[in-house]
Amino acid sequence: MRGGSQPFLMCCDDGETYVVKFSNNPQHVRILANEMLASRLATLIQLPVPDHAFVQVSQNLISGTPPLKFETVGHEEQCAAGLHFGSKFPGVPSQTLVVDFLPDRLLRKVTNLSSIFLGAYVLDKWTCNCDGRQVIFYRSIEQRGSNYSATLIDHGFCFNDGEWNFPDSPIRSLYPRRLVYESVRGLQSFEPHLARIENIQASELEGCLRDVPPEWCGGDPDQISRLAERLYERRRRVRQLIIDAKESSLRPFPNWG
Repeated sequence: MRGGSQPFLMCCDDGETYVVKFSNNPQHVRILANEMLASRLATLIQLPVPDHAFVQVSQNLISGTPPLKFETVGHEEQCAAGLHFGSKFPGVPSQTLVVDFLPDRLLRKVTNLSSIFLGAYVLDKWTCNCDGRQVIFYRSIEQRGSNYSATLIDHGFCFNDGEWNFPDSPIRSLYPRRLVYESVRGLQSFEPHLARIENIQASELEGCLRDVPPEWCGGDPDQISRLAERLYERRRRVRQLIIDAKESSLRPFPNWG
């Protein structure tokens, strides 16, 4: 699959297909922890993300599947056996059309467009997603003419990749297609997701850390608990971060008076 972490599309023994990111991916082992934590946070505030799973990959499978390797400049590395992160594919691959770009006329018709993108923006500000917002659009190949649905993917650069800090910037986290922000008239446009973050309980954040493998934490398993503490502390800062973006030179919200 495309992307800097070079994930693979894999059919697993539950009969489902997952986009799998490996622990020895070319970016950082914490990419897996970021994906798991951010996906759980998105679910907590009721945003659409694919179901996620722990995917156990055996050495026998890797040894018998030559394409399971990473490619970098002048170097190849075999994928590691072990426990990895899986993001469920939205349907049966042979029966589902999945794209990451739609022309404006189709993008405007995406189901719950404003709610999804404004909620995603709030999530990305909270988690300091240092990558562009990634979204896929999908529908059954048999449903020609029907509207696409959207789901949020690729949260590996939340919490600033493997750094687990929050270098906030007013121009960060914006989706390049500004039409998704046309409905913004003020802070109320980011509800109810903004209030859900502000009112989140510390125990709920702790629950999002459940079962995250220590080996995904980059040699310091306790640091993910400190990351959750900082997320709890900054939940009330998101409102100001949105205002800072509104007043930035990019002017991303053209209809906010």
